[in-house]
Amino acid sequence: MSGPSADLKHPLVERILEAVDPRLAPGLREELARPGPSRLPAPGQTVAIGGHRAAGKSRLLPLVSALLGRPGLDLDVELERRSGRSLRDWVAEDPTAFRSAERTLFLELPPGSLVAVGGGFLSNHAEALAPCYTLLVPVSFETYRERLLADTSRPRLRPGMSLEEELSSVYHQRTVLHARVPTVSLVELLRAFVSPGSSQP
Repeated sequence: MSGPSADLKHPLVERILEAVDPRLAPGLREELARPGPSRLPAPGQTVAIGGHRAAGKSRLLPLVSALLGRPGLDLDVELERRSGRSLRDWVAEDPTAFRSAERTLFLELPPGSLVAVGGGFLSNHAEALAPCYTLLVPVSFETYRERLLADTSRPRLRPGMSLEEELSSVYHQRTVLHARVPTVSLVELLRAFVSPGSSQP
């Protein structure tokens, strides 16, 4: 697979910035306009798009796919396809088996894959991500909360709590766990496709 075309770089960067949490996008634009480190995945290195639930990983997958010139796979969608089970039911009925299945499928992917992983992957399978280029999709708690309150199709993770308690607890606990995983920020990726000194409007 060839790399991204030069004439697509800036439009894709702009589309990625439009796809992230709107509360965070202005700050990301400002950060991108300043000099700083950039980092691309090594040839043959698997790229995992990770982050909280409802961060927008699946939405970013085709954009990052186009940016990097690699086909993308949504791990949750593939798990549902292979198992014939809905993730909502699977997580509710047998979360241990689900976590085992997502890890197994991830480890079976060929090197150099581009994959969007589920919201619990960074928290539960950090060691599987060690050799990967793990792109962390940011999301504020406010946006995370709004999106999950509005999306009733997602499984409850801690049904013994109220939904509000669950959202706060999971977000803050996973944020701590995410910090333990070596990740690449969205800005570090996008800087590699933006000319020095240029800024996105």
